[in-house]
Amino acid sequence: GVGMGMTAPVSITAFPAEDGSLQQKVKVSLRIPSQFQANPPHPSDESIKIEERQEMTIYSTQFGGYAKEVDYVNYAAKLESALGSEAAYRKDFYFCNGYDPPMKPFGRRNEVWFVKE
Repeated sequence: GVGMGMTAPVSITAFPAEDGSLQQKVKVSLRIPSQFQANPPHPSDESIKIEERQEMTIYSTQFGGYAKEVDYVNYAAKLESALGSEAAYRKDFYFCNGYDPPMKPFGRRNEVWFVKE
């Protein structure tokens, strides 16, 4: 019964397949606003879970436009290429992040995050 509004980024956990495409399972995460973090409201839908994300160090790349799955896959491949074989990061998932409301036509910000091991 508590409205919190939209937060940014909207973070999608993507699970890459062997060929680099994304598997059909994804997890969408929204940040709980600061004023609700100590005691978040309980979801009325049991498919919604409250999770605490642990502190992490990430490798990131940023791009603009209306991001589609193919854009996240392409930028993940570019980030992987830029990091080369020296960087240690999780290969079983990465984060696709969008920062803007759907109606914002220009100056959009999207990011791909790899979690450093």
